[in-house]
Amino acid sequence: MSQLKLDSSGSGLPLYRQLAEAIRRLVDTGELQTGDRLPATRELAGQLGLNRTTVSAAYAALEESGFLEGQVGRGSFVAARKTREAEPYFAAEPLDWDTLFPAGDWARPQAASPVEISFASSRPPEEDFPLAVFRQLAKETIESTELTEILQLGSPLGYGPLRRYLLAQAQQAGVARAGDDILITNGCQQALDLLSRLLSGNANRAVAVEDPVYHGLIRVLGPSVRDVVPVPVMEDGINIEALEKALAEKRPRLLIVTPSFQNPTGATLSVERRKAVIRLAHRFGSVLVENDIYSELRYEGEPLPTLKELDHTGSTILLRSYSKIAFPGLRVGWVLGPRPVVARLAEKKQWADLHSDHLSQAILLRFAESGELTHHLERTRRAGKDRLHAVCDACSRYLPSGSRWRRPQGGMSLWVELPAPLRADSLLARARERGVDYLPGSYFSSGQAARIRSLRLGFGGLSPAVIRRGVQILGGAAREELAAYSASAGLEPAMALV
Repeated sequence: MSQLKLDSSGSGLPLYRQLAEAIRRLVDTGELQTGDRLPATRELAGQLGLNRTTVSAAYAALEESGFLEGQVGRGSFVAARKTREAEPYFAAEPLDWDTLFPAGDWARPQAASPVEISFASSRPPEEDFPLAVFRQLAKETIESTELTEILQLGSPLGYGPLRRYLLAQAQQAGVARAGDDILITNGCQQALDLLSRLLSGNANRAVAVEDPVYHGLIRVLGPSVRDVVPVPVMEDGINIEALEKALAEKRPRLLIVTPSFQNPTGATLSVERRKAVIRLAHRFGSVLVENDIYSELRYEGEPLPTLKELDHTGSTILLRSYSKIAFPGLRVGWVLGPRPVVARLAEKKQWADLHSDHLSQAILLRFAESGELTHHLERTRRAGKDRLHAVCDACSRYLPSGSRWRRPQGGMSLWVELPAPLRADSLLARARERGVDYLPGSYFSSGQAARIRSLRLGFGGLSPAVIRRGVQILGGAAREELAAYSASAGLEPAMALV
């Protein structure tokens, strides 16, 4: 079935209909027999270079018309002929979902070959989770006298004891001010979504962001923001001169900055540059949002104050999360900001999901109060330092001459610039064939800036040995790509002498 030919441009039929027709012809010609099992949707999508939802829609249409029979837990099978003859093919047309949704499919194309080593994600390693401690704390939470309250509908602001704990911690650190409050969110992603919808109002919907920037932020802003204003990130963080120009010209309502171990570049703003960002936000009337989910993952050097701490007006809104330092699957983040902002965010959140899961919040509170979070962070930093050393050393050893990167002091990713004529997107195809995946720089650009030679290596979830092997494979793929470029250049005819 991997030989099926579909027309993604010239046909009037949606791709899922083309695929369904092609499978039906295989049944009619006898190439597929009654009882034959079709490939899983993910497998066939990978073979054909399609989105998995396209294959699922084709299978659903064939099941509706009686050509396929879906069996729970087993897959999709060619149905008996009598079932197919009982109802004409596509007698009742299913909805054409492709025409109902706006253009813009953000799903990454599936790799044609299995991926053994993925640098594409930025998440903590599963093998480092303190599972025995988690099980014990979860048991204590479930057996506690507060369980009935935890399982009841609660405040959209979040689990009260956790909010009080986090606010007290922030006050003790000098980050929170008297007029601040906390909202618990379903991870940092929800916080960004709520803020963009609340603060990019009709009068001025522009939002200034770093470029390159976390690709999830670009997706969040897309539906609700008229104008995303990209500000370049340099080796030492957001470009202050470019920021001043962008704020003066566009007057964005929101300015979102990740000052510590920025994703994807790993860049960190110095204290002076942090103060400059705050002054510019005040000067041009932009609401400053600090995405501070990586600062706890500092492996070297001294901690730096947050923008929130440096902003003596108390106007900066701080976002934090347990996702990078504990258990990302529990989806617990929070917003620390002026009480009027938090109250309005809570209103919007209530109509979106009523409130976040209080059981997860209660377990994480026990994890923090017991001191186990501190121990886990210490272990995480030691392991993170080893991973950082491994990825930087491997890049020095295996990547082609001319490759550039700057070693961060923490975080989970390394930003690499390949030498010309290498392109990160074309190299990705060759790397995937060898079982290695990563994200090219184009995934992190909100503007028109061409990042054709850039890529992000997310090393946080891999062991040092796997990191080294992955970079070695990537380096080998890069050298092969360079050789292919050289061979191609050698075939060009010589210029005529005149």
